[in-house]
Amino acid sequence: MQNSAAHRLRLVSGPEGLSFILLLVCSVLKRTTSFDAVPVMGMVHGMLFIAYVAFLGLAWQKQKWTAKRALLLLVLSVLPTGGFFAERMLAKEERGEPVAAAATA
Repeated sequence: MQNSAAHRLRLVSGPEGLSFILLLVCSVLKRTTSFDAVPVMGMVHGMLFIAYVAFLGLAWQKQKWTAKRALLLLVLSVLPTGGFFAERMLAKEERGEPVAAAATA
């Protein structure tokens, strides 16, 4: 059975990454058109980011990850497409496939 904290982190990482990209698109549209969805997307992304950080803390504790691994996942959350890479890395781990050495060291 998979670790529920790591599984929740994997499930929230994709939507968090997508919300970040949509927030960036909304920011550009706000500056170039009269379309302003930044307040809504900002709130959605903020809630997903908080969930991501909370699940990262729980997974770090339960999985006994190194600080380097947790820091990598935190850095991925602040990069525009990093959530997708985090999701892929966590999915591989969940399936039992080997994960890159830099991510586990």
